[in-house]
Amino acid sequence: MKAFIVIDYTFDFVVGKLPCGDPAVAIEERICELTEQFVDNRDFVVMAVDLHDEGDVNHPETKLFPPHNIRGTGGRELYGKLKGMYEAHRDKIYWMDKTRYSAFCGTDLELQLRARGIRELHLVGVCTDICVLHTAVDAYNKGFQVVVHADAVASFNPQGHDWALQHFQGTLGAQVVRGD
Repeated sequence: MKAFIVIDYTFDFVVGKLPCGDPAVAIEERICELTEQFVDNRDFVVMAVDLHDEGDVNHPETKLFPPHNIRGTGGRELYGKLKGMYEAHRDKIYWMDKTRYSAFCGTDLELQLRARGIRELHLVGVCTDICVLHTAVDAYNKGFQVVVHADAVASFNPQGHDWALQHFQGTLGAQVVRGD
């Protein structure tokens, strides 16, 4: 069994309050295609979704970014067709709120993976050079094999995106793949 982790593919990160914009819109079909594939294979599919509370002055991101993915708002909803896919497969997909860049920080992700004997993690979503990167670094440090789907990650920073793809492979030993 493998794990497929969709990181922060929400309205706010695609076209909303902190958007990756066109690069994130462009990966929608590929994320949906991969999600369907991993659900059909009965792999462990995770929606790792950023969560913030309105006016939380103690969160470190408050000083770095505008308010985004606020609890109870439409900005936290999965973007586009992925929202419908999640609703259709809710019983086969693990929803996980996260409050830091890494999907491991302050969550039960590692416990869920270890309980299932999972060693290989497939990562997609946004932002390549922020939340995907930090999740990949933590996965590496915890001994997981990492696969990043280059055609299903995006960032609002093209240079950061390219750097992160190189870093995944050259520094973390991750597989960076495109297509099937």
